[in-house]
Amino acid sequence: MGKKKKRFEVEEGVSIDEVLVQMKEEGYRPVRRVEEPIFQEMKENGEKKMEPVARKIIFDAVKSE
Repeated sequence: MGKKKKRFEVEEGVSIDEVLVQMKEEGYRPVRRVEEPIFQEMKENGEKKMEPVARKIIFDAVKSE
């Protein structure tokens, strides 16, 4: 028997719709969407600051019945 839970990450150059289709093809359905910011260190006026430059989208999925 396979895994009951799996995480699917939306990679750069791939649409959310493509990930949702992949999940369905593998027999999973989304139960939660998580967005995590990606930070980059910037220097401004001699001070270091962390600025968000992108985001990572992850879907938690469970096996469809």
